[in-house]
Amino acid sequence: MKCENCTKKECSKKQKNDDQQSMPADVLNSNEENEEKSEFHKLANAKIFLSDCLACENCITSEEAVRVFQQNQKELFRKCDTSKHKVVAVSICPQSLPYFAAKFNISVTEAAKRLCGFLRSLGVHYVFDTMIAADFSILESQNEFVQRYRHQTQEEYALPMFASACPGWIQYAERVLSSLVTPYICTAKSPQQIMGSLVKGYFAKQQNLSPDKIFHIIVAPCYDKKLEALREDFYTPLYSSHDVDCVLTSGEIFQIMEQKKTSLKEVPEVAFDTLFGGIKEGELIRHDGRRSDGYLEHIFKHAAKELFDTEVKEITYKVLKNKDFQEVTLEKDGVTVLRFAAAYGFRNIQNMVLKLKKGKCFYHFVEVLACPGGCLNGKGQAQTEDGKPDKALLCQMEDVYAAVPVQLPETNGHVQKLYQEWLDGMDSTRVRETLHTKYSMEKPAANSFDIKW
Repeated sequence: MKCENCTKKECSKKQKNDDQQSMPADVLNSNEENEEKSEFHKLANAKIFLSDCLACENCITSEEAVRVFQQNQKELFRKCDTSKHKVVAVSICPQSLPYFAAKFNISVTEAAKRLCGFLRSLGVHYVFDTMIAADFSILESQNEFVQRYRHQTQEEYALPMFASACPGWIQYAERVLSSLVTPYICTAKSPQQIMGSLVKGYFAKQQNLSPDKIFHIIVAPCYDKKLEALREDFYTPLYSSHDVDCVLTSGEIFQIMEQKKTSLKEVPEVAFDTLFGGIKEGELIRHDGRRSDGYLEHIFKHAAKELFDTEVKEITYKVLKNKDFQEVTLEKDGVTVLRFAAAYGFRNIQNMVLKLKKGKCFYHFVEVLACPGGCLNGKGQAQTEDGKPDKALLCQMEDVYAAVPVQLPETNGHVQKLYQEWLDGMDSTRVRETLHTKYSMEKPAANSFDIKW
C-alpha cells in the first residue's frame, strides 16, 4: 500500500494536483483479493481517499485495514439479530445529522427523530445523541488549556496546545510526527471515545449489563473514526470489549435506506434515548462551532474569561493563507494575550507543523481537523460518487446546521450530575482515567517532515 504521502524512500509521489490526489486506494491486502467481498464493499463500495487519509504503510497496518473494513453494515444487521443476546446501542454524531436533513430536505431536529425511528425499525435497542460526550470533551479541553497556559514557563511542552478530537490528525501526528507533536496534543478524549466510555461504563452499569453485552455503534461523518475505535487504549481486556465496536459513516446508513427503498420522510419520529433511562431527549442542540464541535470558540471564550476576566461574546476570524487557515486573537492593554488558529486539511496542518519545528509557531491553541472545511465535510458523507466534494450538499448542510440552537457545555445539568455520580468530582483520578488518554512518543522517521501536500 503506497501513496503520495508516504515518507519511505521506495515510495514515489504519484499525484501532483488536487484531482489526482482524490484517486482511491484499496486498503485490503492482495492476498485477500480472492476472498468473497464483504457486505461493506457490496453496499457501500467505499474507499479511502489519499488526499484526506494517509492510507499507506506508514499510518495503517494491513491488520488495521482489514479490521476497518469489517466495520460495515453487515455488522449492524448481524448484531440486531436478537439471537446474538446483545443489546445494540447506536450513538450519532451531531455533524452526521445535517447530512440526512439536507438529503431529505427536512430540519436537523426532524432528521434526528426520523433517523432514530429508522434505526429502531432495524432492531436497534437504544439510539443516543453524542452531544453529552462532546460537552465532556470540550470542558476537559478548556480546563487543560487554562492549566497549560498558566504553567507555560515551567513546562517545556505546554503550548501550543493542539485539539485532540480528529482521529485523522491524531493518526498522522502519532505515526508520522510523533515526539515532535504529540506532547502538545490535548489529552482529552474525543467525543466518540468519551461516548464509548459512557455507554460501556455508566449506561452498562445503569442497565445492570457487563460491557461485552452491549454492541456499540457510532454513526460519524468520516472513515477515520473507524481507525479510532481500534485503538488499544479504548479496549478493556477484562471484558474483551472495545468502547466502540463499530463505526458506520452517514453515507453507509443512507445506503441501507436505499437498499430498503426507505425515505426518511416516511419513517415515524422517535425521540433520542438518554443515558439515564426512561428520560427522552428534548430539543436538539449543538455547540458554537462553524462546521464541527467548536473547540476553538469554547476554549477561547473560556480562557478569555478565566485568565483575563474578559467576556467574549462574538469571535472574529481573520483568514490567512486560505479559508481553512484562520486565526483569532485577544488583546489586553494593547498586547495580544491569546492567539488561536483553526487549521483544516493536511496542507495547513503541515504548514503548522513546519512552523513548530522551526520554533515559529506562536499560537496558544490550534483547532486541527484533517478534513478541509471541517467535520461536516467528512469523506463519509459529503462526497459525490466519484469521490469529489459535494459542494452543493455541503452548503445545504451548513445552512441547516446553523439553524440548530446553541448550548454551552457548562449549562448541561446532566454533565454536572455525571461528574459527581460517575466520576467522583471534576478533579478526580477517575476523570483523568476515564476522559483522558495518552499518545505515542516514538521518534518519527528522519524525513517525515519533508512530506509535500
